[in-house]
Amino acid sequence: MQNNTLYVTLGLIVLLALILSGIQPYDRATWLLEVSPVLLATPVLLATHHRFPLTRLLYVLIAFHALVLILGGAYTYARVPLGFWVQELFDLQRNPYDKLGHFMQGLVPMLVAREILLRQRYVTPGAMLNFLAICVALAISAFYELIEWWVALIAGGGATDFLGTQGDPWDTQSDMLLALLGASAVLLGIDRLQDRQIAVLETHNKPEG
Repeated sequence: MQNNTLYVTLGLIVLLALILSGIQPYDRATWLLEVSPVLLATPVLLATHHRFPLTRLLYVLIAFHALVLILGGAYTYARVPLGFWVQELFDLQRNPYDKLGHFMQGLVPMLVAREILLRQRYVTPGAMLNFLAICVALAISAFYELIEWWVALIAGGGATDFLGTQGDPWDTQSDMLLALLGASAVLLGIDRLQDRQIAVLETHNKPEG
C-alpha cells in the first residue's frame, strides 16, 4: 500500500511537471524531442506494472530522470537556470546541466538492464551481470548520440538546441563518458540496495503452495 501511494505520487509529480513544461517551452520542437523518452517509457511502465513490477529504487530513479528530461525540455539544456548556477559556482565554460541528463542516461538503464537480467535468470549474480548491464547502458547512450546526429541531418541548424553542444567539439565523447560514470556508480552500493529490493519483490510474488 505504501509503495502504491509512492508510485501514484511520483506519477502525478512527473505528469504535472510535463504539463507545466509544455505550456510555454523555449522551443516547442526541442521540448517534444527532449521529453519523448518520457512519453515513450510511461505507457510501457504502466502496462508492465502488474506483470513485472520494478523495484521501488528503479521507479524513484526513473521519475527523477524524467524530471531531468522535462526541465531540460522546457528551457533547452543549455539554458536551464540550475545549470547556470553550477557553471558560475565552479567557473565552467558552459552550462553543464545536460551532463546530469547523460549521467542519468547511464545510471537508470544500467539498473533496468541489471534487474531484468537478474530476475529473468538470464545471468547469475556476479561480475558478468554488471558488465552486461553496463554494456546495455553504453549501447543506449551511443544510440541516443546517433539519434542526435540523425536529427541534426534532418533539421540542420534547427537542431542546435536539441544537440546542446554549446560549441564543445568533444560533447559526444563527454556525454558517453558521463553515461559510463552513471552506470559505474551503480557498483558503489546501489547494486546491493537493488538486490535487497529484488529479494523482497520475489518473496512477495512467490506463488503460495
